[in-house]
Amino acid sequence: MTEKPVIYLYTDGASSGNPGPGGYGVVLKCGNLRKEMSGGFAMTTNNRMELLAVIKGLEAVRWENAVVEVYSDSSYVVKAVNEGWLGSWQAKGFKKVKNPDLWMRFLQVYGRHRVSFHWIKGHAGHPENERCDALAVDAGAGAVSRGETLPPDPGFNPSDDSLFS
Repeated sequence: MTEKPVIYLYTDGASSGNPGPGGYGVVLKCGNLRKEMSGGFAMTTNNRMELLAVIKGLEAVRWENAVVEVYSDSSYVVKAVNEGWLGSWQAKGFKKVKNPDLWMRFLQVYGRHRVSFHWIKGHAGHPENERCDALAVDAGAGAVSRGETLPPDPGFNPSDDSLFS
């Protein structure tokens, strides 16, 4: 059996107002193949969009047990995985954790692959990160400024103080 090539997943999330209109951007690369994805919501937070970008990217990978290298400028997402926060949150049933709906969704898709996370500095000229940022901004704040109607983030609840620090 031949080993499948590595998939590179670049992600970014954005929101204007935090909370406010926001979006996510994803670039997937594998060999000569490239896929871009984005989506936006009328009311969400930056951290929700950062995490949703990773989820959407991993959900787009069709192979089981794929080797995926994730590049994100979100310390929130990268540290949650690399520093073991996520395991601790899961063990405590996600009590008092921000974005538990997305973290549980993340765990579903994360377990299907061999994923490594890498933090990259945002807005530092990395071409894929810059593209993801443009996709995220356009999907959220940019769409709203053009008068498009975006749905609210289904997991966003402004009365749920677990969403805010």
